[in-house]
Amino acid sequence: MRHDSLDSFLKDGRDALAKGPVAMVFAEDLTEVDTTLRHHLSLGFRSLLLFAPEELVLPEPLERQIHRIRYATRAPGMLSRAVNQVIAAAPGIWLYYCYNAEYLFFPFCETRTITDMLTFHTEERRDAMLAYVVDLYAADLDAHPDAVSLEDACLDKSGYYALGRKDAQGGAKERQLDFFGGLRWRFEEHMPPHRRRIDRIALFRAKKGLHLSEEHLFDDEEYNTYACPWHHNLTAAIVSFRTAKALKANAGSTYDIHSFRWHNSTEFEWHSQQLLDLGLMEPGQWF
Repeated sequence: MRHDSLDSFLKDGRDALAKGPVAMVFAEDLTEVDTTLRHHLSLGFRSLLLFAPEELVLPEPLERQIHRIRYATRAPGMLSRAVNQVIAAAPGIWLYYCYNAEYLFFPFCETRTITDMLTFHTEERRDAMLAYVVDLYAADLDAHPDAVSLEDACLDKSGYYALGRKDAQGGAKERQLDFFGGLRWRFEEHMPPHRRRIDRIALFRAKKGLHLSEEHLFDDEEYNTYACPWHHNLTAAIVSFRTAKALKANAGSTYDIHSFRWHNSTEFEWHSQQLLDLGLMEPGQWF
């Protein structure tokens, strides 16, 4: 179903927010939008909202499965503005957001649905889940100059680390860390400091008064924690071509980068077990 604006969707398409989980995909460009949508539909999201420019063309059968919202996805502050409006309209509903050419993986997602996982996570009294944004990149930039190739995708198998997150007074925030790694770490000279983190609270339960910032953090500090106080919780991973695309599209970096491969590159197998083995997500108490 098509909607001329987010306001139009919130008026005429609110049934899509009646039961979660609901996925929101933001198409910043036209790259791999269809595969992004199909991947998330296969995970079992009950509704999928696509925020996209008018010029995007999708196969009609795919478009019938989603709510397509015309939206200026390159405008400043566009992400938080849209997510916060959906939060206000869907209290109590589990929500997820990502960009095009990003693909969510969670432990055992090949045999269990997103609803299965969030049911368990809710039983652990958690209202949000940490996801690591794991950079993907084409192995051969001569063959794929935009750095995107699902068939030839690589990721870094090491080089990830975390630092304590500080509060306004310089003290350490409880159960919060800033995570780094991947292309944002290896090519940090091309990344502004506020864009170098790879942690994202991508799955969360909406509630009245909750707001997301453009730095992918919430104004409820408990939502930004990686685990509850008493044990480790589930985490997820979003494998993403977004940083590789940006580095090759930006005139300030594209000519400095002839390959993203290094000695710690490995082929991405498109399976959750690989991400578990690399420590890029964990099952917590879910077996």
